[in-house]
Amino acid sequence: MNDALYEQLISCRPKPYDLPVRILVIFLIVAVIVFGMPFIGFLSFMIAVILAVIAYYFIFPKLNVEYEYIILNHDMQIDAIYNKAKRKHMRSFDIQSAEIIAPKGSPRLNSFKPDKVYDYSSGNPSGKAYAVMLPIEQKNVCIYIEPDEKMIDHMKQWMGMKMYQD
Repeated sequence: MNDALYEQLISCRPKPYDLPVRILVIFLIVAVIVFGMPFIGFLSFMIAVILAVIAYYFIFPKLNVEYEYIILNHDMQIDAIYNKAKRKHMRSFDIQSAEIIAPKGSPRLNSFKPDKVYDYSSGNPSGKAYAVMLPIEQKNVCIYIEPDEKMIDHMKQWMGMKMYQD
């Protein structure tokens, strides 16, 4: 078997709202304790503990995201890894079904109008993100990824003239 397998991990840059969200959640927990203590006593402390557990398991992990790209022959899978502990499958597609793969902002993409855009890149302006235009469920979809040179070489093998590096 001559399968080509390659994996790549991309860390996302923190978004501008990450720190304010963390501060607001902690402030809310402290406010429930301080303002709830005179009215409902110890119950306010229990509510604050429940809010802290919810924040720890559901809000804070979503603020630390990495994307993993797995390419096996011409099938690409994108997973999100939250807080370096939880993995969630985001998207799978056949790169041969893509209409074009070109760098983000390339003039070659001007003729393609996506119905939906999914950004699985690091968000770093100095990183070289690529746009993958493909039909999914009868809609034109644009997927932003940030492959390294080795992954680009793997994609070139399967894409041929539909892969541009401008």
